[in-house]
Amino acid sequence: MDLQLKGKTAFVSGSTQGIGFAIAKQLLQEGATVTINGRTEARVAEAVEKLKGQIPGAPVSGIAADFSKAEDAQKLIKQLPGVDILVNNAGIFEPREFTAITDEEWLRFFEVNVMSGVRLSRAYFPGMLEKNWGRIIFISSESSIMIPEEMIHYGMTKTAQLAISRGLAELTKNTGVTVNTVMPGPTKSEGVEEFIRQVAESKNITPQEAEKDFFSTMRPSSLLQRFADVSEIANMVTYIASPLSSATNGAALRAEGGLLKSIA
Repeated sequence: MDLQLKGKTAFVSGSTQGIGFAIAKQLLQEGATVTINGRTEARVAEAVEKLKGQIPGAPVSGIAADFSKAEDAQKLIKQLPGVDILVNNAGIFEPREFTAITDEEWLRFFEVNVMSGVRLSRAYFPGMLEKNWGRIIFISSESSIMIPEEMIHYGMTKTAQLAISRGLAELTKNTGVTVNTVMPGPTKSEGVEEFIRQVAESKNITPQEAEKDFFSTMRPSSLLQRFADVSEIANMVTYIASPLSSATNGAALRAEGGLLKSIA
């Protein structure tokens, strides 16, 4: 299927690895021109070279920005004044007991996971409306609905993304612009692989056994009963970024392996 992305420009925040990297790769494979992002110049340069190696001649570039700092977001926007497709993927997560989460941590999670998307959307949304075409996609999580007891601060930010995405979609009526959220479930990114490795070491079991234990004890409602591959999430995002998804707007789309039991 031709997703009709040739000639489109895209920016994917937090895309030097994991889900963001997979999304950038698929957008490039579909013919889009992509700008990726990470916190350091070195990480960005490494990811750009990796993408060029995997997709020879790929029109990819990168901009370093730490989204915990508002000034970094503004500098990035000045370097990249407009895009057709914005994927708000930058985010952080960390298991922490609720009573141990400080005010500073609550604010840091909100700044990175929520305000990064707010600032970028605020900058690029008017241009999309002016052109009468654009895509804004927030990468949320199943944790936005099923708040994890070990990461309440993270779940809060993912719920906030749903609210912002739906509210912004209301401003697109009768235009060619859409705003949607994709909700991945547990996904085997580099951070998750390290988490499973640590669990396996602490319990003196294999990573495969640790993964099985994770789903049987912490995510028993999952129908997939395994971590999703980052490419499986990117498949959904790439379609939503395409002109073919024009009838999907204001939606919270699941890619969580059936973990959420509600039908709507």
